[in-house]
Amino acid sequence: MTYLRIGMFSWESLHSVKVGGLAPHVSELSENLVELGHEVHIFTRNCGLGTHETINGVHYHRVDHDLSEDILHQMDSMCDSMYSIFKDVSEQYGKFDVVHMHDWHPINVLTRLKNEDGTPFVITYHSTEWGRNGSIYRGGYQFEEISHREWLGGYESTHVIVTSLQLKKEVQHLYQIPDYKISIIPNGILPGRIKKEVNQGKVKHDFGFHPFAPVVLFVGRMSYQKGPDMLARAIPYILDKHWNARFMFIGEGDMRPDCEALVKEHGVSEYCFFSGYATDEVRQNWINACDILCVPSRNEPFGIVVLEGWDACKNIVATNAVNIIDNFENGVLVYQNPESIAWGINYVLDNVHNNEMGINGHQLIRSKYNWKNIAKQTTEVYKDVTGKNKENCSIFA
Repeated sequence: MTYLRIGMFSWESLHSVKVGGLAPHVSELSENLVELGHEVHIFTRNCGLGTHETINGVHYHRVDHDLSEDILHQMDSMCDSMYSIFKDVSEQYGKFDVVHMHDWHPINVLTRLKNEDGTPFVITYHSTEWGRNGSIYRGGYQFEEISHREWLGGYESTHVIVTSLQLKKEVQHLYQIPDYKISIIPNGILPGRIKKEVNQGKVKHDFGFHPFAPVVLFVGRMSYQKGPDMLARAIPYILDKHWNARFMFIGEGDMRPDCEALVKEHGVSEYCFFSGYATDEVRQNWINACDILCVPSRNEPFGIVVLEGWDACKNIVATNAVNIIDNFENGVLVYQNPESIAWGINYVLDNVHNNEMGINGHQLIRSKYNWKNIAKQTTEVYKDVTGKNKENCSIFA
């Protein structure tokens, strides 16, 4: 087997700044690449942890950067710092075979390295600015500039990875990336990362719910893209059939005040709890304690929260924006409107103690969505873009 020196560029990871689902993807993929024998260096932002550390075999290089002004200025500064550190690390460890960026944030440093010495680079799209805005064109300088940087990543990269067929269609529609240049490699999860034994009744009681009340959980950004408002509007329809149901919203975002106002307007606020930001422990406890995990997204490039629910063997009700669920096999798919969301939740509540769909999903994360397989697929992309896969058929064929 050919072993590679890989540079991983991301604005977040599990062992630096952690923002969302990108952090576990970058760190867990890197750890599994190391287990395959590769040398992996993550270049990411600093958060007071020190500039260099080796964790689970992965080298973390954390950079300081200007935190003033807007996100674009901050990422420009981050890229300048990453470039300097990358050059120092290259002198110390040797030339990198391939570099791999995640989302648009590190684009400046990757294009700079490509133009200087032809280093092949791979981009993984985890989402798009269009998708993060709920599949709506927002306009304005920041939207336009981030979209341009996303396009540039697809244009300048040697190869593109997306995490789902839905996201592939989205980036091709937005950025005209040819079919031969794209591979679909799913997201993953470490089995057991979420699942744990909890006292379901106590978790519910601690937040003001009856210990035996069936609880529907939303967990994620409270944003238009993630659709918490559609779940909020669905609540009266659910209570009409299941008066004892309760609703837990975990997450912060610009739609939280709107959702709180909605449930108050509909007279159902007493059945709901909005926690705002929650620690990883609280979040994990609730995924294990809930009876249904609801994913009411308007746009969902993958849906890592679905894997987390499956890890805990939970029944999931999601909109058809989620591409990884097989309807009635490992979850229930509904349309993107409150009435349909209510129908799906009522369907599961009718037989709430049957978690067969959640168990089926749990089996999937041990086969299709395990990191070892994902790391092997990613390695094949690396070997193709570096020309080190001549003994195998090219993925581009």
